[in-house]
Amino acid sequence: MIDYKQKLTTDREFYPIENLEYSIESDRGRILSSPAFRRLQKRTQVFALELNASIRTRLTHSLEVSQTARFIAKNILSKLEKEEGYELKGLENAFVSTAEMTSLLHDIGNPPFGHFAEQTINKWIKENALPFIETFPANTDKTKKLKVTLSQDLCNYDGNAQATRVITKLQRLNLSYTQIASVVKYTRGAYEEKPQKGEPFDYLMKKPGFYYSEKGFIEKIQDKLNIKHGCRFPLTYIMEAADDISYLTADLEDSVEKGILNLDKVYELIKAECDKEGETYLLEVIQERYDQAKKNDEPYQFSMFFTLVRAKLVTSLVYHVVDIYINNHEAIFEGSFNSALLEYDKESKYYKAIKILQAISAKHIYQNKDVQTLELQGYTIINGLLNIFKPLLELTCKDFEALLHDEKIECFIAMRLIKRISSKQIVAYQNDVKALDREDEEQFELLEWYHRVRLVIDYISGMTDDFALHEYQTLLAL
Repeated sequence: MIDYKQKLTTDREFYPIENLEYSIESDRGRILSSPAFRRLQKRTQVFALELNASIRTRLTHSLEVSQTARFIAKNILSKLEKEEGYELKGLENAFVSTAEMTSLLHDIGNPPFGHFAEQTINKWIKENALPFIETFPANTDKTKKLKVTLSQDLCNYDGNAQATRVITKLQRLNLSYTQIASVVKYTRGAYEEKPQKGEPFDYLMKKPGFYYSEKGFIEKIQDKLNIKHGCRFPLTYIMEAADDISYLTADLEDSVEKGILNLDKVYELIKAECDKEGETYLLEVIQERYDQAKKNDEPYQFSMFFTLVRAKLVTSLVYHVVDIYINNHEAIFEGSFNSALLEYDKESKYYKAIKILQAISAKHIYQNKDVQTLELQGYTIINGLLNIFKPLLELTCKDFEALLHDEKIECFIAMRLIKRISSKQIVAYQNDVKALDREDEEQFELLEWYHRVRLVIDYISGMTDDFALHEYQTLLAL
């Protein structure tokens, strides 16, 4: 049975708000006022450390995604109003606002320097932290199993999983369970094995959506909102589609602004790819808009081209995903729909258009020498910072506890490093450790160290691009 009152609720961890409208507005205010949200203005979308304010950042991208999600949600509501049995009266604002706010939050866990930094963190953990975890004693099968679980978890840093941690632990936003559940884009814990292609939920679980450290809290939310294992929250599909739609021309537009491509080159690339794939829909869209733009003698004619192309594509794709949402409503409501909305119909002209634009961006923007140079610089900075803070991970549990109480220990470097980490991140670590069972000394020391690794990752992954560069230069005395 499809009943959105089961999903759009006021339940939250602390300070309950019984009125749904007040609960929704409270979530909106907490998100927009969050320092983690503001920091997105200084995080890479594609071009790191960019001074040109017209180039997209994670913040401006998230704003575009939220608007597209709002457009999708409103159109879904409009269609559902005409269908018998799908009454959403009184839930309209909650439906639209949850999709919109989820879109603002979807990149909040992304590290500085983009997805390349995710790979950098995981590589460093595998090479530097995992050998250390092997030194912990494991005299019981339970501890041996836990070591394997934590090793898997730590090697799977992902912006999606980090977003869950930022919202629940680091910023402690106390959002409604509805709003938190909608952010969990992928339904696999980082400690779980990735399913093989063709297995149940192979798409929904293709990436980590949360860490072992948030496992209990996520299970609590899933139980409260009746979300089965492997399934996702229904409005998450809207956020995902809005994100995919917003990417379509954004990177091409920014590449022209950066001088990597020009209008004529973009047109030639799209036309050539359309001819190669026999795709006429996208070709018709760009041909008409290109001809209109070329008639304009202004020096910034490419702006008109992208504005017109974006308007046409976004509108068409929104109507397309709305139809898919409605036609697969039961599976989407349950959260078992094992596909992105835009990838569901692979024979559609819209899916083919998306793949063409993605292929062009991958080949002519992401593989551009200057873009890859920025990625290499990001790698050096993130890797360097992790190396600098490594002494904190080499301390004993007892020494690290003393460090947090401002007591003197032998490692004089660690005594100075700990002062650089934010109090919010230290509080998150302390709360996690406080919840551990000290009676089982073997497991306690292993889990304390796990949360300490999370602490260091939290600090570095929470930096903006420019702060990470500044911290790196400062600590290396460059």
